[in-house]
Amino acid sequence: MAQSLPPFAPFPISTWRDNLPPSDWITCQVAWSTLATAYLELPDAELKAKLSKDSSSTDFLLAFADEVSQHGTTILGSSPASKTLLRTVFTLASRLVYLPSSPLLSWEFLADLSHIYPRKLTTPLLTSLATNDATKQPLETSLLALKKSLSRDLESGIDGSPRAIQTTLSRLNHLLHASPDAAAIFLAGSDFLDALVAGYRLTDPPLRRTIVTTTYLCLVGLLADGNPRFSMLSDQLYALKIHADTHRAGPLNANDSLVPELVTATPLLRQTLNKAEEADAATSALKARIAALEAYKKASASTRKPAARKRKLDKGKNVVVLDEENERFRNEMHVHRMSQISQVQDLFPDLGSGFVARLLDEYGEDTEAVIAHLLEESLPPHLADADRSEELSTHPAKTVHMEPNPTPPLIPERRNVYDDDELDQLTVETSKLHFGKRDPEKTADELLEDKSAAPGKAAILSALAAFDSDDDERDDTYDADDVGGTVDPLANEEADADREVIEEALYRAYQANPRVFAREDYARTGHDREKLRQDTGMTDDAIEGWAVLLERSPHLKRRLENKYTSFSGVQTELVSTRWQGGDESEDGGDSSAGRGGHGRPHRGRGGGRGRGRGRGGGSGNAPAESSESTEAARRRKEAHKASRANHNRRDQRARKMARGGGMVG
Repeated sequence: MAQSLPPFAPFPISTWRDNLPPSDWITCQVAWSTLATAYLELPDAELKAKLSKDSSSTDFLLAFADEVSQHGTTILGSSPASKTLLRTVFTLASRLVYLPSSPLLSWEFLADLSHIYPRKLTTPLLTSLATNDATKQPLETSLLALKKSLSRDLESGIDGSPRAIQTTLSRLNHLLHASPDAAAIFLAGSDFLDALVAGYRLTDPPLRRTIVTTTYLCLVGLLADGNPRFSMLSDQLYALKIHADTHRAGPLNANDSLVPELVTATPLLRQTLNKAEEADAATSALKARIAALEAYKKASASTRKPAARKRKLDKGKNVVVLDEENERFRNEMHVHRMSQISQVQDLFPDLGSGFVARLLDEYGEDTEAVIAHLLEESLPPHLADADRSEELSTHPAKTVHMEPNPTPPLIPERRNVYDDDELDQLTVETSKLHFGKRDPEKTADELLEDKSAAPGKAAILSALAAFDSDDDERDDTYDADDVGGTVDPLANEEADADREVIEEALYRAYQANPRVFAREDYARTGHDREKLRQDTGMTDDAIEGWAVLLERSPHLKRRLENKYTSFSGVQTELVSTRWQGGDESEDGGDSSAGRGGHGRPHRGRGGGRGRGRGRGGGSGNAPAESSESTEAARRRKEAHKASRANHNRRDQRARKMARGGGMVG
């Protein structure tokens, strides 16, 4: 029968699994489970002979443990086939590991197996391997080789590879958690503990947390039920005290010591004392060493529980309002809870934050009790079967009692102008539909020359016949009527004129005396301000605000200056100060005699004869009086006679001629 069994197909890596359909992946799991069951039904002799010729089964187990421990059991899915495969693989590994020279006895495979399966399954298997004569020696050889390698790398300091050391220690911690015998092998002697203390001095926070976890798991492994090693544990506690005293006395930084962090972040000392008292092994030396290490605990805020606050009972009758104090208390609780979760995850990095939070709620936020129950696998049933990879929600739901509100109306149906058209009803011909341009290969000239889509002559003529030119003219029948808010242009002109008058009065006053616009009592009660209020009809606040606006707006000041102070081309008229004859005519008076002399009216026969010949004054038979314009012209002539050049010589000649009888020589 063994010859007829096919070999195991290799377990695919992550890049291969991603390319498999879910149905094929389930089929592979069913095939592996069926083949593993067939291998388990073989007798020991046939199974040994089969494995000597075909190593596909061990290769499958090694690859399965490596992939599942790195990526979690979620890669198998949640189908019944995945659960069957997990159970069958563990059963097959538990049988093949006892075969001579089995490659499954390496510490890597056992650590991965301890990571995948719970402690209640792996601890009995590992204890049996450590006590079986056929498997004890190969297992110790693998662990001692790892111990020597880790000690050398930890003591090398910065010359080593901190990231590789952290990865190896994290993988080893799963084996130390499940196997007390492995912890005893690593603590045999002081070389590994000294290497852990030396490696903690490296300033690498992830590596430091891993070293604290490894040290704690090694020491707690000595307290395993059934075979506690109190004497060996007491020696290791004494070695830790010596390291702490040496570090404190030396020049090194106090934060670089492993011991204070170990006794502060882990419940090591309390667990040791409780176990020793239960087994009646609490000697005075052990108690003294525990008390000495208690002095190295750090006063960390994360280890103190928040003070209990009395909360008002919420009956659900009012709307919940978070005041400032409640909000601050909620934030403090959140920080404290995250600190507790990180302490547990430092020791159990495979646990999700949500699962750890449930454990803290179960054990009253006591991190030491949570760690102790995890190590002892003594969780209650509802937590033992829970999802250990559950994460904590970053936005927890708030229970708020909301006031009842009426049901909101239905969302109105959106409609547009294209409803029920040919595209909406899908009645359009597909030949008329196209994406983008209809003919992208044609040029503009070709499209213009194409007359197939041009309208016909009959269509153009019918459109022109239906066009009414009168409809295109604008109806201005009611333009002049003030209908519905039409603005009267005359009213606007009057308002603009009033505004310009007020603006000019304000600017003239500002040019004359800017202090009239001051925001002081003397300015408001002055005569100039009173006159300005009467001229403009504005209040004091409006007048002062206009001045502020003018000072802040250079553009406005420049515009007013150009408007009211620029030269308009009209000069001031200067009135003459010399005397000029009036324009009034003398009523009833006679004009002066002719050019010849001084006429005297109503004397002699001529009625005023002048001294010159033939040029006497007018007699009583004089012609009718001249018009008013003529008299005015004569007066202007006499008044402006001095402006002419020859008047004096002409008058003198006339006088001479009058005296000589009028004869011309």
